[in-house]
Amino acid sequence: MNPQIHISKTYPVTGMSCASCAARTETLVKSLPGISRASVNFADTSLYVDFNPHSITASEIKKAVQSIGYDLIIDETGADKKKDEAFNDHLRSLKFNTISSAILTIPVVIISMFFMDIPYANFIMLAMVIPVLFWFGRQFPVNAIKQLRHHSANMDTLVTLSTGIAFIYSTVVTLAGRWLSEKGFHGHVYFEASAVIITFILFGRFLEEKAKSKTSSALKKLIGLQVRSAILVNDSGEQKEVPVSSVMPGDILLVRPGNKIPVDGSVLSGSSFVDESMITGEPMPVEKVMQSKVYAGTLNQKGSFRFRAEKVGGDTVLSQIIKLVSEAQGSKAPVQHLVDKVAGIFVPVVIIIALLSGIIWILSGAENALIHSLMAIVTVLIIACPCALGLATPTAIMVGIGKGAENGILIKDAESLETAHKVNAVVFDKTGTITTGKPVVHGLEWRDKDDPAKYGNLLFNIQKNSEHPVAEPVARYLEQTAANLNDIPVKVESIAGRGIKASFNEQSFLVGNRKLLEENGISTGPGLESIAEKWQKQAKTVSFFSDMKEAIAVIAVSDTIKESSLPTIRKLLDLGIEVHMLTGDNELSAGAVADAAGIHSFKAGLLPKDKYDYIRQLQSEGKVVAMAGDGINDSQALAQADVSIAMGRGSDIAMDTAKMTIISSDLSRIPKAIRLSKLTVATIKQNLFWAFIYNIISIPIAAGILYPVNGFLLNPMIAGAAMALSSVSVVSNSLRLKLKKI
Repeated sequence: MNPQIHISKTYPVTGMSCASCAARTETLVKSLPGISRASVNFADTSLYVDFNPHSITASEIKKAVQSIGYDLIIDETGADKKKDEAFNDHLRSLKFNTISSAILTIPVVIISMFFMDIPYANFIMLAMVIPVLFWFGRQFPVNAIKQLRHHSANMDTLVTLSTGIAFIYSTVVTLAGRWLSEKGFHGHVYFEASAVIITFILFGRFLEEKAKSKTSSALKKLIGLQVRSAILVNDSGEQKEVPVSSVMPGDILLVRPGNKIPVDGSVLSGSSFVDESMITGEPMPVEKVMQSKVYAGTLNQKGSFRFRAEKVGGDTVLSQIIKLVSEAQGSKAPVQHLVDKVAGIFVPVVIIIALLSGIIWILSGAENALIHSLMAIVTVLIIACPCALGLATPTAIMVGIGKGAENGILIKDAESLETAHKVNAVVFDKTGTITTGKPVVHGLEWRDKDDPAKYGNLLFNIQKNSEHPVAEPVARYLEQTAANLNDIPVKVESIAGRGIKASFNEQSFLVGNRKLLEENGISTGPGLESIAEKWQKQAKTVSFFSDMKEAIAVIAVSDTIKESSLPTIRKLLDLGIEVHMLTGDNELSAGAVADAAGIHSFKAGLLPKDKYDYIRQLQSEGKVVAMAGDGINDSQALAQADVSIAMGRGSDIAMDTAKMTIISSDLSRIPKAIRLSKLTVATIKQNLFWAFIYNIISIPIAAGILYPVNGFLLNPMIAGAAMALSSVSVVSNSLRLKLKKI
């Protein structure tokens, strides 16, 4: 085995409560031997890790993560189910703790505000606050201690310090109140502050978790399309319902009317129409006959058919879509790496600011300086929650990627989603991207009016029995337009670079290009010649059908431009984006397509390396380039482009290379992808603005900067509410993306 081999995995992480938790986990995993890449997504609660299995195992990564208070689900059997169960258990626990904490906190607040003079008021509040802090809110001190063991700090550290200081101070005042009064110190207790802070933060986290679960709804919808069982047909024709997980490539499966197709494959017998809108985005059902491809998750309609399984399990198109969306939702935009660094140093900085504000209050000599000092420390620690900062980018990215998936745009990573809004040049491959990639007959002209009846069936049989690329569209065209077709014994011989020679009833016939006719001394005739010249000027592929004396018919075959190409190119140009076309086809054909599509900049006769060089040339001119292609020959250029877009019905290699995939091959999705990028980046900027502004404004106020001006001091309870509200507002702003049109 290769000792340098690396494998990539995404594991659910449980127990994280804030952005600093995610940053801490990521830093730890990155420091482990054998790890080449690690990324923790707080919003998706997942760890993406690239590691050498010879240097470290998944179990060892799990143990390391457990050592700092979190956990990994590494058992891939039902991992999604386990993650959902863990999430639901966490949500139920959080809900119970929040409600219980609120039930005990409300009386504490009422007593502190209206009934401080009742007997044993402080002792009653102390008794109610203890379970709030040390049972319903126990996650904060437990996690803070785990962080401390690893010389680290996170949001739980801030909460524990702030509520702990307020609680200890209030407890001392309660237990030693008489002695302190004799010394001239009349302290106010802040039990209500500690309880309210815990309750608000628990409530905020509960709302965050509920909101985060909604951001991945697109992925859950995709997973819901997966079929659980299939009807297996054995060699003797017996039918048996089996779990889809047991289906193997080569198995024969039956699909009944109204059933979803369980795996990818090819039709063997029967026919039907299948709703493939979940793959293509097109509402019209697609006819399925013998040898037609069918895809997992698509819905069969009225007919029934048998098909051979080809791609099963994680190899199906649907599974690949789910995998792409899942990996993308866990990936990070470039801006997120900066946010992670900020979150990593944020907590220690906040603790220093809190301590400095406390020291300044003590040194100020103000009345009740000690009380103000303690309250300043508590309030700064509470209000400086980095959760809003940590959620700002990943929640917007997750919603954006989910929105893309719903619109037939699969986004592989967050970087391409963030970069797409900067694109100012789009490069298209011609065949299969701007055009359909499927040649069709543009025209067929006969020498005289009796020839179709005399030679139509013969030409059909010659083309049907030929392997020449142009033969199939001609045979298909004749099948749709000619009359009285039937099978006749025709012998066909291929002539490389020229066409085909056929024998029937001891007569010879040719179907091929002009050179084939010239080499055999065959006249094209003036009528057919003028038609052929006209079609050649339009960049059509022209071939002749002849006997051994004279041409009988002339045929024009061409690739047609997709319906979506013209409006898409027009829209991109209206947006001020340059449009380029590259092709390996000849100059004449390329020029005809470019002219018809409204593209002024194109290059023809290019090899894959030439396309790559063209992209680099545009980038050297300062352009942010998007490349859209569908073939293996486009993969090099796709890898070089700033944003690479694969057309969904193209090659697997192109789809693997590209960062975005348009599943329906509909070019109109490309402007939508750019629009989605603009909306997502705008949402990220809004989130970061509010998260940063919140901290920039709130921390000085919490420290007491307004006190010398107007005597204002921020109540720790209000600080807790504001902190929770900031996180919820960021998530809610991200969810607004779902309502936007692209």
